[in-house]
Amino acid sequence: MKTLKQFKAEQMKNHDFAAAYAELEPEMNVIRAIVDTRIAQNLTQKELAEKTGIAQTEISRIENGTRNPSLKILQRLADGMDMVLKVSFEPKKKIKAQ
Repeated sequence: MKTLKQFKAEQMKNHDFAAAYAELEPEMNVIRAIVDTRIAQNLTQKELAEKTGIAQTEISRIENGTRNPSLKILQRLADGMDMVLKVSFEPKKKIKAQ
């Protein structure tokens, strides 16, 4: 049986898949950063909601990708986790089908 990493590497050989993956990657990185930080701080969604004043259901939607947070919401989440929100622009990586 293939691992997820192997499956992804195989799929990334397809140009259309690689392009779609690249398009979703920034959103997934934001979600991953929120979830990883919350878990590293041993916070539940409910506890983070109490610290930020953002409804737990809203935090859940952000974490499962059904809600795109505004910069204001991201800042409130960062503040609630005692973190600094940084946004950067970096050169794009070339997508190459193998």
